[in-house]
Amino acid sequence: MPISLVPLGHDGLKVGAIGYGAWGLSGDYGAANDEQSAATIRRALELGVTLIDTADEYGNGHNERLVGAAIREWGRREDVVLATKFGIVRQGTASNVCGHPRYVRSALEASLERLGVDHVDLYYLHRQDPAVPIEETVGAMAELVVEGKVRYLGLCEVSADVIRRAHAVHSIAAVQSEYSLWTRDPEKQVLPVVRQLGIGFVAFSPLGRGFLTGSLTNREAITPNDFRYSLPRFQPGNFDRNLQLVAHLEELAGRFEATPAQVALAWLLEQGVVPIPGTRSIVHLEKNLGAFAVKLSPRDVEQLDAVFQPDLVAGARYRPGRGF
Repeated sequence: MPISLVPLGHDGLKVGAIGYGAWGLSGDYGAANDEQSAATIRRALELGVTLIDTADEYGNGHNERLVGAAIREWGRREDVVLATKFGIVRQGTASNVCGHPRYVRSALEASLERLGVDHVDLYYLHRQDPAVPIEETVGAMAELVVEGKVRYLGLCEVSADVIRRAHAVHSIAAVQSEYSLWTRDPEKQVLPVVRQLGIGFVAFSPLGRGFLTGSLTNREAITPNDFRYSLPRFQPGNFDRNLQLVAHLEELAGRFEATPAQVALAWLLEQGVVPIPGTRSIVHLEKNLGAFAVKLSPRDVEQLDAVFQPDLVAGARYRPGRGF
């Protein structure tokens, strides 16, 4: 089924209705396999996916190099909406945030070099720096648009107030936050604001970091080198409680002769957002895009909303004191 294009923002940017998130390709979900990952990126592009999402922090630059090489090998850079991010700075085993205007330019120049391109289509602030007014950070990002090194601007994991303040400095094309059946936080304030301002919304971890696929049935399958190993929702007790929610998703998927992942993505499409599921598997990629064939009725949506009420999901998104 062809992938339809949808607008991100109101300044002309259009992307495929389902994008591709490359974060998991750089070791956070187990050992990286560059050859397999690059093949999957190229297959996504062949199938009509246009939005490819990476960041300078993923794999400490590894992810951008991988994504850039895959796009060059595919050979049609003009058909890719390449998104990357800055603002999370790794220092040894620790990570901090930086949104100082003087850092914005150096971060972009380093990303352009790793990606092997002369511009990025969508440049996100990965996390807001609490020590720097958002107006100053976005002002510096806007200079890069004027210079042609960036086409559109985005923000990640920000509040409704920050979105309004940033958008007053320069048009924001997209806000990216975690959003899925089991992470409904953006519905409270962020989604209403982006809809009011005409800003696009991109949902990362749309499959609950793999939990909503139904493939994770045993907590012991998650190894210590997996990012999810220490996340509260994947801890003993919480894991089993959340499996009960996935059982309802699997039941509905069975009625549609679809996968749980396809139904979870179809639910997001009904919300008018752009999910960016990530996978190293071409088979899983192709199955994910089968979400376009799943047509949920209003009653189906209501049923999923009722099952995945926020207070029924066991565990927080991150460990205390961590926002990424």
